[in-house]
Amino acid sequence: MTVTVAVRGTDPLRTAGLAGLIGAAPELTLVPGTGAEVLVWAAPRLDDQVVPHLRRPPAAASHGAAGVPGTGGPDQGVSPALPGLGVPYAPPVVLVVDELGAAELPLAVECGVMGVLPRRAVTAERLVHAVRAAAEGAAVLPPRLVGDLLQHLRELHDGVLREAGMSAGGLTGREVEVVRMMAEGLETTEIGVKLGYSERTVKTVIHGMIQRLGLRNRPHIVAYAMRYGLL
Repeated sequence: MTVTVAVRGTDPLRTAGLAGLIGAAPELTLVPGTGAEVLVWAAPRLDDQVVPHLRRPPAAASHGAAGVPGTGGPDQGVSPALPGLGVPYAPPVVLVVDELGAAELPLAVECGVMGVLPRRAVTAERLVHAVRAAAEGAAVLPPRLVGDLLQHLRELHDGVLREAGMSAGGLTGREVEVVRMMAEGLETTEIGVKLGYSERTVKTVIHGMIQRLGLRNRPHIVAYAMRYGLL
């Protein structure tokens, strides 16, 4: 089964070259824009000329707009999710760029980029692999960018948790204290005495964890905490 692909970019020569590679690949089908399963976008950088065409806004105007230079010419019936492409949804993006820095990764993710290919490293085989991976919901990134993205997510995750006063498992300090007592086999009343809480407060804490984390019961809470190394 082939994957339909639209090609766009800020340089007609680059888009024409990519269109030639896609058109020669039996696994891919080049389309003007409407109904494409994957969008390949070529540009020197992910900059102000590119981002407006890729950004996924919460809502967008329903009127049409002219397409950017590339294969297929101007687009009609612009999608609210992706201006310039003319499809009723925002397809995943494979970005072919000269350079993409770590600071641009969050913006790339926001724009629906699932694959990044350095322009100098583009081959027919790599392009086909990136397009098929994007169509299947998988990401293809250069090793350097994978490390940068993981570091960014780690810092973002830790920052959010610290601000909320939570552990890696999404538990507050008070909840961790209660779970540790539960793991020791203490009853609700005993936990309250040891921690200086009322029995009602302990029950509220336990109920809150069950509801917020989608857990079933107290043993499930303990198992959840063990999974995140909190016990």
